[in-house]
Amino acid sequence: MKQLAFFLASLAALMPGGTSADETGVDFYLEKVEPIFAEHCFQCHGNGKAKGGLNLYTRENVLAGGESGAGVDLESPEFSMILDAVNYESYEMPPSGKLPEESIAIIRKWIEMKAPMPERTDVIAVEEEHGIPVVNEETRNHWSFRPLDSVEVPKVASEFVQTPIDAFVVQKLHDSGLQPNPEASRESLVRRLYYTLVGLPPTPEQVDQFVNNDSPDAFEDLVDELLDSPHFGEHWARYWLDLVRYAETNSFERDNPKPFVWKYRDYVIRAFNDDKPYDEFVREQLAGDELDQTTADSIIATGYYRLGQWDDEPADPKLAMYDELDDIIATTSQGFLGLTMNCARCHDHKLDPIPQADYYRMVAFFRNVKRYGIRSEESVYERSVRSIATPEEQAMFEAESAAYHQQVNDLRAELDEVEERIRASLQGGEKDDFQADSVRLRIVKKYVGKYLTQEEFDDYARKRKEWTQLKNHPPQIADQALAVTEYGMDAPATYILIRGNASSEGDVVEPGFPTVLTDDPPVISPPAHGQSSGRRRALAEWITDPENGLPLRVIVNRIWQWSFGRGLVQSPNDFGLTGVAPTHPELLEWLAVQFREDGQSLKSLIKQMVMSSTWRMSSAPQEQGLEIDPTNQPYWRFDMRRLRAEEIRDSILAANGTLNLNDMFGPSIYPLIPEEVLAGQSRPGQGWNDSSEEERRRRSIYIHLKRSLTVPLMASFDVADTDFTCPVRFATTQPTQALGMLNSDFLNTQAGIFAEDIVAEAGDNLSDQVQLALQRVLQRDPTQSEIDRGTDLINDLQSEYGQDQSTALKNFCLLALNLNEFMYLD
Repeated sequence: MKQLAFFLASLAALMPGGTSADETGVDFYLEKVEPIFAEHCFQCHGNGKAKGGLNLYTRENVLAGGESGAGVDLESPEFSMILDAVNYESYEMPPSGKLPEESIAIIRKWIEMKAPMPERTDVIAVEEEHGIPVVNEETRNHWSFRPLDSVEVPKVASEFVQTPIDAFVVQKLHDSGLQPNPEASRESLVRRLYYTLVGLPPTPEQVDQFVNNDSPDAFEDLVDELLDSPHFGEHWARYWLDLVRYAETNSFERDNPKPFVWKYRDYVIRAFNDDKPYDEFVREQLAGDELDQTTADSIIATGYYRLGQWDDEPADPKLAMYDELDDIIATTSQGFLGLTMNCARCHDHKLDPIPQADYYRMVAFFRNVKRYGIRSEESVYERSVRSIATPEEQAMFEAESAAYHQQVNDLRAELDEVEERIRASLQGGEKDDFQADSVRLRIVKKYVGKYLTQEEFDDYARKRKEWTQLKNHPPQIADQALAVTEYGMDAPATYILIRGNASSEGDVVEPGFPTVLTDDPPVISPPAHGQSSGRRRALAEWITDPENGLPLRVIVNRIWQWSFGRGLVQSPNDFGLTGVAPTHPELLEWLAVQFREDGQSLKSLIKQMVMSSTWRMSSAPQEQGLEIDPTNQPYWRFDMRRLRAEEIRDSILAANGTLNLNDMFGPSIYPLIPEEVLAGQSRPGQGWNDSSEEERRRRSIYIHLKRSLTVPLMASFDVADTDFTCPVRFATTQPTQALGMLNSDFLNTQAGIFAEDIVAEAGDNLSDQVQLALQRVLQRDPTQSEIDRGTDLINDLQSEYGQDQSTALKNFCLLALNLNEFMYLD
């Protein structure tokens, strides 16, 4: 039927009254473009739907467009509104997260082809949804904006129900005419649990230990063990770092490193390992320097503000400042509140009840924050680096600093004495040149024998070199961190910018919360230290107020997403009117209430989820489930997923026995990157340092994240885009993945190490070697058939392709690392 429908649609494009596109263009649309629209756009802009007046189901409606004009500009395709939206240059569509570059490229190509589409015969009359949402009782009653409400756990008679989570899920399944899958095998469960909680594969010994443990508490004991593992924080921190657009460089032309930024990464790892309550975690990042009791951790946490891009040579400094504020608004509102408030920078929000004034009231909370820097690296240290030294360390630094400045000043006075002796005798252009300190040595040398002796000049040159060396190397505070700073207690005025134009200031606004959520004004009290306004703390206290249900729903949904692979709300950064509605609204509400009452413990919430029968279900297909709901919205099975980029790299190193788990925290590492990749930089290799072999085997979370240069393996497997908050990573399938896994120097080197380690442990018996290799890769005992296939391959490589035994084994290990079962989590 699908093939027939495809044929008829293509044929319709050639008939009178159809589009002017040829068959090839229509084929391209149906094969490449429409699947993207169907997955990401049609919910709001599909057949019969027109959010903002825009319908994408017919070519006529695409060209007509909506409130913001035509969807496609046939004369200037590059200025098409759809293209702007998917590139997050005007609107941010889809609101659930920016599309992969491959999908954007497909849409761009389709627009350049003049947007061919088939003639539609099933068009539903569009119910236009014009008008900007306003703040009123109706919009305030949106499910995510309401206060949290207690929910009764359904009473369901089913052996499947082992936790309250299961009761909600089973009720939904029964309402849909579905049954849940049985529990996964113990081999699948142990592997799933290790990857979910610590992001690492279990060893064969750990698998055997669990599989053969008959204790009824075996699973819970393993859950507790992994939650207590120091590697738990290393894995779960990565999700948070994606969300807050963590990177270690500034982007733009120079893309210089951010000083001490890795301490923020370590702070997040420690926070997850220590099970820091979520409200405390949020307050420290938003206002750790304004709390009653500040600590080194709370200062480091405010590095949150310094993670974004920084243009050190902006053409318009004022616009650059507002761009940086917008980055903070986007990350804060989407990350903590699930609201796309940044869409209201230039006008009232088109999709949610967020007036433009609300956007600038939010800006006012951050208006007193100093910019990351002003052109120079020295300004970055002045504005964004703070001491986290103990009082004793600070006192030692101040004494050292005083002595340093005295020495610099004394040397400068001696240099000035020599220079003044010749200043009055300078001729012509020398007078102007002498203004530049860097050329004075050359000019002074010309007057040796006239106004000073050679001995005096040599002494001057020596002291100048000493003075320059000292000036360029001032004493460093014992411990420093990248952190936020403000201008003082009094914040500058915040204006509504007319159409978002930095040069068109409108009315003055004071700090305020989104009016759709509350009418309460913020209570602002400057901290006792007098170095900031207290505005950020007022915002942090409101976001973490236990009565504020929205942030609690947002984080609970994220934990579900990070545990199950997708959220109950599948637009985790958008809980607004056009965000995706929760599949299980009562379950989400119940979890949020429980999370609040449990002290906002993330580990307790995660344990509650993984202990459920819902999480422990098999991922096997089910005829009834595939027929009724193939997308598995009600959770009749566990969703398989591909390993994330970091998990793939860490698993490769774990399989060959070289993963360095002992070295945690500290400055980032630099894996080897091929010269061909480095050559793509404006200055090849600039900013990519060299690490020792032991350091390069650390976990992937410690890799230096340079915005303009990504490790190829990580880039191929969809590592997060660090320019924006990233709530969900897309799992693409592309040729570079297979090519890199088979042909890259990294994989071939690791496969060779793998083979050597297998021989060292298994001995000379080929069957034992294959069995051990597959055990390490698959985390289960291979079947005899799988072992035989492996030995046959190695023998064929030797007999038919002339490979020696070690090379053949290495190539088998390379193949094993490319198995689907290694790359996917069942």
